[in-house]
Amino acid sequence: MVAGTKAETVIGVIEKIPLQQRNLVKEITLDMAGNMGLIAKKCFANATRVTDRFHVQKLATEALQEIRIKYRWEAIDQENDAIEKAKKSKVNFESKILSNGDTLKQLLARSRYFLYKAKTKWTQNQTERTALLFELYPDIQKGYNLTQELRNIFENTKDKIIGFAKLAKWHEKVNQSGFKSFGTISRTIMNHYQTILNYFDNRSTNASAESFNAKIKAFRSKFRGVRNVEYFLFRLTTIYA
Repeated sequence: MVAGTKAETVIGVIEKIPLQQRNLVKEITLDMAGNMGLIAKKCFANATRVTDRFHVQKLATEALQEIRIKYRWEAIDQENDAIEKAKKSKVNFESKILSNGDTLKQLLARSRYFLYKAKTKWTQNQTERTALLFELYPDIQKGYNLTQELRNIFENTKDKIIGFAKLAKWHEKVNQSGFKSFGTISRTIMNHYQTILNYFDNRSTNASAESFNAKIKAFRSKFRGVRNVEYFLFRLTTIYA
């Protein structure tokens, strides 16, 4: 374990491993950070670098959430304007209630979590809420479809050439959508397309490491932080090792 992610520090530690052993490494999965790419390139010269698919998908979900948040702020502004107008007119303000019982603000706020999921994993309430959301905000539906299409490319494609073709089609759909945030993701994929396409060779991901990292963070937050690091590591190894 190396403290921090500074390339020079990490490289200095990894280079303590004999070069002969490091040259045996065939593949490394990593995110798109420049320092990680530099570490992998310098320390494991023979290894194929694979951009973790979940980091690519995370960018897409963040772009989708950005669209939702934009509309939520607009809904808050509209409600504030309506409240001020009602006060001036000396009438009681009542928020419009949608068919599922949500106000517009509530609909946009409560839509956060199910937009991360595939349609098959929605509950009945989430399905009803989604129908309203997509009817009122078609841009969110377009963004959701783009996010799911990108996920499907990674989940259902096993050939690098086919993966390249599908990503090119997805890139064209993004251009047609006109969404700036998705355009940024598309450019990022183009800039890292070689290491992203390497995923389709062996379908390697950092999923297990990321999952374990999430468990450690949850364990740490449960106890409101850590004072005694040695005891914290002892508890981790006792529970998870």
